[in-house]
Amino acid sequence: MSSHYSVAVVGGGQAGLSMSWFLRRRGVDHVVFERESVGHEWRTRRWDSFCLVTPNWQCQLPGYAYHGDDPDGFMLGADVVDFLEKYAASFDPPLLAGVDVTRLRRTRSGVFELMTSAGKFTADQVVIATGPYHAPAVPRIAERMPAGLTQVHSSQYRNPAQLPDGAVLVVGSGQSGCQIAEDLHLAGRPVHLAVGSAPRAARRYRGRDTLAWLDEMGHYARGIDEFADADEVRLRANHYMTGRDGGRDIDLRAFARDGMRLYGHLRDVAGPTLTFAPDLAGSLDAADAVAEGIKDAIDRYIDSAGIEAPAEARYVPVWRPDDSAGVLDVAAAGVSAVVWATGFHRDHRWIEVPVFDGRGYPTHERGVTGCPGLYFLGLPWQWTWGSGRFAGVARDAEFLCSRISATRRQRFADEVGWLAGTPTETYPQAEWWAAA
Repeated sequence: MSSHYSVAVVGGGQAGLSMSWFLRRRGVDHVVFERESVGHEWRTRRWDSFCLVTPNWQCQLPGYAYHGDDPDGFMLGADVVDFLEKYAASFDPPLLAGVDVTRLRRTRSGVFELMTSAGKFTADQVVIATGPYHAPAVPRIAERMPAGLTQVHSSQYRNPAQLPDGAVLVVGSGQSGCQIAEDLHLAGRPVHLAVGSAPRAARRYRGRDTLAWLDEMGHYARGIDEFADADEVRLRANHYMTGRDGGRDIDLRAFARDGMRLYGHLRDVAGPTLTFAPDLAGSLDAADAVAEGIKDAIDRYIDSAGIEAPAEARYVPVWRPDDSAGVLDVAAAGVSAVVWATGFHRDHRWIEVPVFDGRGYPTHERGVTGCPGLYFLGLPWQWTWGSGRFAGVARDAEFLCSRISATRRQRFADEVGWLAGTPTETYPQAEWWAAA
């Protein structure tokens, strides 16, 4: 095992493996550090009934794609792990599994130094492919919850039987929060859901999966530079829907109609009494407006392209909140557990290179940072909506591979002092240079 590589990739998930595929195709010596094993995050941070929200046909990685018999279905968590393991086996990346990178710095000579659980390594260039979901984000208000309540983060939730008998409060209505609330609801557990500002989308519209329409419309390929508020776009929550049981809408109003209790944002805890902000109606209306706006865009596309598609009636709210749902006495309601579906924090403290903004977000242009030779891959909205998904990571990885190769060529040219076009009989390395 070498201690120096042209490129070090940190993270062996779909982003890191995609990067390795392109580097291997270019003949670039590299190593991929993975703290656990391929598919570890999908294996350990998802609940038992978890499935992808994106259809199987969108599971496309460089040189590898879904080839099963249900392209419009949705992979279960175990299927995703199997997909990634088979992808890695298809090209045998130089993966060091079980190796944790604990420190990254750039020396004065411009070489990157990586301290790991397996010792020190160096690299000319580094790709950070660890994604954005590092440390579970649990708000400090959790410390004030009544003693005796079982509290778990969404990454620790597995199934309803894991929690003690009684009602469950789920805080957060992004994709995880809504799907966990549904999981508990379908199991017959009394559920209380603190609703946030995440938008929703219909699972299907006018005869097709909504995501299929958006893909055909080019929505996944829109660059972040097309938006006036790029920084805010990157922070937006994903639309909630589900791929469960073949895929369907998640309609929080229907849950409420069927017995789930909905509230606004959790605002205060005083003993057993929880107080919620009076913003539930606004949050539900805003989520519906986003879903209907997506339908409007699909209608316009269908009309402009002259596509024959079945007409479909628009959504009509099946429930509206009243003013009595702003307080919850957890003792009186028999609440025994809280699931915090409140997202994750980024943790880049191990990176000792000044490439972060005041919020801790890496500043970059299509993954290229201001530090020569340091790149990020697999971030949501790194370049397009698909960047953090299976469907879009290949485009970003290929772009970064081109930048990495160009930097290598330039460095090599600077070191040996020759220009492109030098005869190979004079400098045999020129043949390699042209191929790279």
